[in-house]
Amino acid sequence: MVTVAAALQEIGYEFQVYSLEDGPVHDVWRTIGIPVTIIQAFDKTGIVVDWLNYDGILVNSFEARGVFSCFVQEPFKSLPLIWTIHERSLATRSRKYISSGRIDLLNDWKRIFNRSSVVVFPNYILPMIYSTFDVGNFFVIPGTPAEAWEADTVMALHKDNLRVKMGYELEDAVIAIVGSQFMYRGLWLEHAIILQALLPVLSDFPLDNNSNSNLKIVVLSGDSTSNYGVVFEEIAINLTYPSGIVKHKAIDVDADNILSTADLVIYGSFLEEQSFPEVLMKAMCFEKPIIAPDLSMIRKYVDDRVNGYLFPKENPKFLTQVIRQVFSNGKLSSLAHNIASIGRSTARNLMVSETVEGYASLLVNVLKLPSEVAPPKDVAEMPLNFKEKWQWHLFEALSNSTYINCTLRSYTFLDKFEQQWNNAPKDRPLSADDGPFLYSIWEEEKNIEIANARKRKEEEELKDRSDQSHGTWEEVYRSAKRADRSKQDLHERDEGELERTGQPLSIYEPYFGEGTWPFLHLSSLYRGIGLLKLDEMSYYIQSHMYTWTGYLQSTKGRRPGAEDIDASARLPLLDNPYYRDILGEYGAFFAIANRIDRVHKNAWIGFQSWRATARKASLSRIAENALLDAIETQRHGDTLYFWVRLDLDPRNSLQLDFWSFCDAINAGNCKFAFAEALKRMYGIKHDLDSLPPMPVDGGTWSVMQSWALPTRSFLEFVMFSRMFVDALDAHMYDEHHSSGQCYLSFSKDKQCYSRLLELLINVWAYHSARRMVYVNPDTGIMQEHHKFKSRRGQMWIRWFSYATLKSMDEDLAEEADSEHPTRRWLWPTTGEIFWQGVYERERKLRHRQKEDRKQRSKDKIDRIRRRTHQKVIGKYVKPPPEMKNSNTSTAGLN
Repeated sequence: MVTVAAALQEIGYEFQVYSLEDGPVHDVWRTIGIPVTIIQAFDKTGIVVDWLNYDGILVNSFEARGVFSCFVQEPFKSLPLIWTIHERSLATRSRKYISSGRIDLLNDWKRIFNRSSVVVFPNYILPMIYSTFDVGNFFVIPGTPAEAWEADTVMALHKDNLRVKMGYELEDAVIAIVGSQFMYRGLWLEHAIILQALLPVLSDFPLDNNSNSNLKIVVLSGDSTSNYGVVFEEIAINLTYPSGIVKHKAIDVDADNILSTADLVIYGSFLEEQSFPEVLMKAMCFEKPIIAPDLSMIRKYVDDRVNGYLFPKENPKFLTQVIRQVFSNGKLSSLAHNIASIGRSTARNLMVSETVEGYASLLVNVLKLPSEVAPPKDVAEMPLNFKEKWQWHLFEALSNSTYINCTLRSYTFLDKFEQQWNNAPKDRPLSADDGPFLYSIWEEEKNIEIANARKRKEEEELKDRSDQSHGTWEEVYRSAKRADRSKQDLHERDEGELERTGQPLSIYEPYFGEGTWPFLHLSSLYRGIGLLKLDEMSYYIQSHMYTWTGYLQSTKGRRPGAEDIDASARLPLLDNPYYRDILGEYGAFFAIANRIDRVHKNAWIGFQSWRATARKASLSRIAENALLDAIETQRHGDTLYFWVRLDLDPRNSLQLDFWSFCDAINAGNCKFAFAEALKRMYGIKHDLDSLPPMPVDGGTWSVMQSWALPTRSFLEFVMFSRMFVDALDAHMYDEHHSSGQCYLSFSKDKQCYSRLLELLINVWAYHSARRMVYVNPDTGIMQEHHKFKSRRGQMWIRWFSYATLKSMDEDLAEEADSEHPTRRWLWPTTGEIFWQGVYERERKLRHRQKEDRKQRSKDKIDRIRRRTHQKVIGKYVKPPPEMKNSNTSTAGLN
């Protein structure tokens, strides 16, 4: 990956490395100019990395599995992710998972494979053994220095005579026969043909003191569980080989030891493969002379009698002549030694160009680069020295045990992961692959809830029909207080609401999904507004965080225990995924402004993008206090305060002016789209040749939707924004909705309008004569930009005045309220509809309701007066006081 990154940097790519722990290779990355950041994959607060800063993610380790939890959540779910797998360990474990019935563990790994945009393997055997996880995203980029590195490590660790440990004498000539890594039916026959070709040279080797031949043949093939060795013993006997000359070794046990002790390696497979055989590459790295059939993939890298020997596959008998050229009097010839030395140099840098060009081609096809990013150069323009050799010189300082540690780490990690999985609570969330089972549980739970609700409603109706003892007022009061105390969440919400009500400013943080939770604030000054609406079923499957009970308590992706606002509940337009994506964080402005008094009761309102926090550009505690003090003292009056500035934006490395920057991030079409929207918004029939000027006067502008305004000014801005977005949508909807193509981007883009709308606040604030003050997010120091003196003759005040915008807004409201147009029209769905006719209709309705109440009251009085009253037929006469104790009573009749 260091070689690939160094090469891709030469054609315009930039890289940032995130690692789970510190290590010796980090100095290598820094040497080639790539920064390294250490992250904690299992931090309780989540991984605080804004992955949207990158156009793609390359994962190169099994141990990064914990990081995948970020990539299965919004807003990082659609980010291109390329996962490179070098190890076989997980494929081996997957067979055990299947045999032991650990389908849940297997499905969890399948979910990770499914999330990857592309899973890259360095050879063609790995996709076959990982076929259990194949979801159609496997890809092979042949080439890896792993074989050469492993060979160097083995030679460094076994500097003593390994031949003696393997049971060979120093005078023995050891020939290893290897074959394809693919096991196929004819492989044993091809190995038998090689043995038959070796039989005539047996007489060329001298006998030892025990009359045994010094020629030793080792067939390296099959695994330790197969009966391949028994088959070859029978073949050797049938070919009349003396006992003890031909032996079989399993390739999964003794491959490195056999290859490092052999004097000659013969490739005994005639199968045409798609890449150079790795076992042959490793033999060359061990500096062994090789003999191979002239297959096209081998002939591409091996020159006969230069860095190896070739023989025609149609004439295996020619192999006998080649072997006699390799050995002279039972020893390797000097030519064979020279060929082996050249072969080692070749193998150590084999297929570097294929690897580099493969990744370059893959990135071109997988990544969707934004319009402000310069496209990379063609791979043909890459300097040749980056495609000829692996970056071995950067790793010379590393110890020989580094490779062994790398190979063992994957097994250690899988052991730990399985242990954690076994110790996990049984109510752990199910994986997405258990969807049908989970859906049945959800359906059953929903039916139970419906039945319970129906039963409760019937019981309430029965209670209304039956006599009930209402009790005294004190009993009712105590019961209500007892119920109130049992709802702790209600008390927390009340306290938070009281704190926000008592402060002059409330800052809202729009966010999409769980991936952004670590970037949100928890103080009373801030309040989250969730823009992602998930149906209950998909939310539970995707979150993988809550138990079933916890899932029922959480709704629509909001943070549990926080007082977040559901944007789609406040503005039904955001239920539509198309507009939720295309508006982005702008949807939060419309949602808050819709009946704002029901959720926002502060004199000032602010917004801060979660991405500003991720970039460490959010307000510090000092800056928060400075902003609150400026607001309370009315230091700047009606002002736009902002704290993320254009000239420091990473997208603006060339320090472009406002309109040039807007063009740069919108495929060069920002000014055209803005002009078209203004023409539609103001009903201009002729061509608009100019745009609202945004001059270069030494000041800067706001980016990333992080600013604060008086609430009244915010509503005026939203009034302008609703009309502008409606005009923009009317201009671009048809093409974008039907094809996904948006001329504000070079590729299909769901967030088509969002980059243009990000800058709209500046145009409105500048031309509506608002002061624009930058707040340093660290120190809180404030600086006014674009002062009024420099704006003279520049502002389009008549276009952006409140009277003009209010008149336009009322005209649209009257049309929507009176005519009820049937055409597709965005404006009525972006907020409330108010015009004078609405007020008049409401006033008349209230007057009519008042008159109706008066009339009903009069009718009631009249009915009472017209009722027939029965005459009094008698009246009780109270006896005088002196008669109270009398035994008689007196009654009188009138």
